[in-house]
Amino acid sequence: MTETGIHYLDARGPDGMRLYAIGDVHGRHDLLAAMHRRIESELEHAPSSDWRIIHLGDYVDRGPDSKSVIEFLIEARKRDPRNIMLAGNHDIGMLEFLAEPDPDGLFMRFGGIQTAASYGVKLSTGGSWFGRPDEALAHGHAALVDAVPQTHVDFLKSLSFSVSFGDFFFCHAGIRPGIPLETQSPLDLIWIRDAFHDHPGLYPKVIVHGHTPVPEAEVMANRVNVDTLAWQAGTLSALAVNGGDKRILTVQGNAL
Repeated sequence: MTETGIHYLDARGPDGMRLYAIGDVHGRHDLLAAMHRRIESELEHAPSSDWRIIHLGDYVDRGPDSKSVIEFLIEARKRDPRNIMLAGNHDIGMLEFLAEPDPDGLFMRFGGIQTAASYGVKLSTGGSWFGRPDEALAHGHAALVDAVPQTHVDFLKSLSFSVSFGDFFFCHAGIRPGIPLETQSPLDLIWIRDAFHDHPGLYPKVIVHGHTPVPEAEVMANRVNVDTLAWQAGTLSALAVNGGDKRILTVQGNAL
């Protein structure tokens, strides 16, 4: 059976529109700001009639300054709505924690303590004792709810799960093979790994994603992964698309 779909080498962005897709930030405000400066410099020196900067999610957790990342993105979108922000599993995990403090949830287990610290809140868990609630966590949760501005909560709630331009489909984690792009599950869009990564065929569009860290941006026939472990390795990557021209951009900072 012949596989139908778009190959990366043949994929094109919309005519007259430059695209930039930025990988997982995870609290690295320094790298996000540096990437924006690089993109702004490109647009200034080689203007395009239109553009979109697409952020692929996971703005919070693990790195040192999630609060500043969210503030930066809110301001960027306010300044120009062509700055597009998609949801990552960690962004949804922060919302879930603010709603209900689960000591075993994603937020507490994978970097939420650093996120809370960026808001000036120390989170810890004392465990439970004969079924009694964790008072240390409850206290920290209440402090964090007070410390996170409503504008930040509204921003996290506003995030879309996917967007598409030209021959490219953008999401945080990937898609489930065999399911039309327009009916993908939000859960898959922010969590999927193996079934997506291991699919040998082409997809209806080239999938541009993050979520799974790689040492350097991974360009495949059917997908592009731009999660280069920015929070720890100090490298933030993006895919730049201008018609049929595709490039990987990187900015470097200190490793943690």
